[in-house]
Amino acid sequence: MNVATSVPRMQCSEEEWRIRCDLAALYRLVAHFRMTDFIYTHISARVPGLEHHFLINKYGVLFDRMCASDLVKIDLDGNIVEEGGESKQVNAAGFTIHSALHMAREDAFCVVHTHTAAGIAVSAQKDGLLPISQHALKFHGHLAYHGYEGVALDLDERDRLVQDMGEHRAMILRNHGLLVAGRSIPEAFNLIYYLERACQAQIAAQSGGAELVFPPEEVRSRTAAQFNGNPERSLAHSEWAWSSALQLIEGSKTDWRS
Repeated sequence: MNVATSVPRMQCSEEEWRIRCDLAALYRLVAHFRMTDFIYTHISARVPGLEHHFLINKYGVLFDRMCASDLVKIDLDGNIVEEGGESKQVNAAGFTIHSALHMAREDAFCVVHTHTAAGIAVSAQKDGLLPISQHALKFHGHLAYHGYEGVALDLDERDRLVQDMGEHRAMILRNHGLLVAGRSIPEAFNLIYYLERACQAQIAAQSGGAELVFPPEEVRSRTAAQFNGNPERSLAHSEWAWSSALQLIEGSKTDWRS
């Protein structure tokens, strides 16, 4: 299988290059927190100023080695739309889920999809994510579910996925994994980090075999409101966390900004 060659910085606007750097950093942070599935799953982001163009990983590059120049510019159908595209390869089928949200939601700037053990385990449970941790309560009343339809190759599924997602920013794909859509790359990182940690906490709590404690509904709702009641403050918190998280990947053998 042919893989994409790297994109020189000179072919990008300054704004596109900045997004490329942030997206490459997000790939590396997802790897740092062990949320990868080898070379599978994807993280995508809009190209600034180009309504229907997106950046996605060059197929076959490990997430912890992703660089800004490795990312590939594609359209809504997964076709490569940058210079030299005829010699490049992306997993267009893997973009099916991402394209659904990018098409339907202008605020879906960055979409993250994962196949972690904890995420898949919770996705296979009838009651889904339980309100048993502070991390989980961030998503109380703000989490969507989508039933499993097989490997996401059917473009018809996009409409059903969008309908199930509604106005939420996070979704559990039944028997499959996790999905989030952020207004920015830092927000997408914040969402997938919290959702993954909530799933990890649930599986750990259930493995103990003891009866679980559920906060009262009024506490669940109040906590969710504390997390989600001020969207602009949530964005600001995401930026603060993002700046701190970048320190975790500094000093790598290769710079993600290359």
